[in-house]
Amino acid sequence: MGVFDDLVGQERASAVLRRAAAAGAEVLAGGRGAGMTHAWLFTGPPGSGRSLAAKAFAAALLCPDQGCGHCESCHQVEVGSHPDLESVRPQGLSYGVKQTRELILRAAGRATLGGWRIVLFEDADRATEQAANALLKAIEEPPPRTVWLLCAPAADDMIVTIRSRCRVITLVTPATPAVAHALVTRDNVPPPIAEAAARAAQGDLGRARRLALDESVRHRRDAVLALPRTLTGVADCINAAERLVKTADEDAAAATAELNETEIAELRALYGEGSSGKGLNKGLIRGGAGALKDLESAQKSRATRIKRESLDLALLDLMAYYRDVMAVQFGAHVELANEERRADLEALARTSTPEDTLRRLDAILQCRERLAANVNPQIAVEAMTLALRSPRG
Repeated sequence: MGVFDDLVGQERASAVLRRAAAAGAEVLAGGRGAGMTHAWLFTGPPGSGRSLAAKAFAAALLCPDQGCGHCESCHQVEVGSHPDLESVRPQGLSYGVKQTRELILRAAGRATLGGWRIVLFEDADRATEQAANALLKAIEEPPPRTVWLLCAPAADDMIVTIRSRCRVITLVTPATPAVAHALVTRDNVPPPIAEAAARAAQGDLGRARRLALDESVRHRRDAVLALPRTLTGVADCINAAERLVKTADEDAAAATAELNETEIAELRALYGEGSSGKGLNKGLIRGGAGALKDLESAQKSRATRIKRESLDLALLDLMAYYRDVMAVQFGAHVELANEERRADLEALARTSTPEDTLRRLDAILQCRERLAANVNPQIAVEAMTLALRSPRG
């Protein structure tokens, strides 16, 4: 199975990338390689597989058989150990100019194996303005055989001068049957569970896989979708908001606690903590105080990002729920993300108006915007849950 076979529901993009990989091989052989360029921008909605597509393209460029999927080169790309592939994913809320300049220096080196030198930059839209300008200079004047693969939700998320110098690959939301088929054939998920997970994930293969394989993820989603029935009074709304924020805090703590300790221990060891010799330990630790402060700041930013992503996922589930309510209210013949909750959807559709539903959807959107603007999460989520309650509550 080739590397592009993993791109579920992305047949058009896969065809373009296959041709580009062939052109890349032609360039290495001394030909013109029409269709190959040094900068690519992978865009698409959450779950469409932007990073997966970029990684598959990197494997195809580095593979002697243009992405066979089973050679040593393809395996190295898959596990992240290929010497000519530099993969970057911002851990915090943003990616600074200092980090970008260090990345550019690493990208400037010659390919170890004599082919392409590839930089895969996930979430490139998190680059700060200064970082984006530094990145622009590297893309404008790239070293020979260096290829930049940038990933962002939309082309407009990148500054115009960068996107104008990139070839854009636009991915789409995979259809539910394609996602369900992938779960059944690749993960041995029973068809009923695969179909329900695919509908709930709304085309996000990664989320669908977590829903299908992890019972705790399903329970977490069930708890979020139970909220609309409980929001009947002010106290209920405040308590619901507190539960949502607390769950997001727990997610961030679980994802970062062990990693934070390991990073701090490694940094302290790097600066000599525990070393013997008069004055050696104290001096090196003092010299590493600034590095330790920078690390703690980066860890805090990472925790904030994870908390925000956890909350946003819950909000997206709520948006899908109320979108289903509106579909029922208008009698639209569309797939419902929460088909298994049709009785609840129909009950809410009968006791409210489409205007009520639209108002609730607007409240969720406003909450997402406030969280992105660093509004206190508890305040933002409380305002949303109060807006979601029944006018009769």
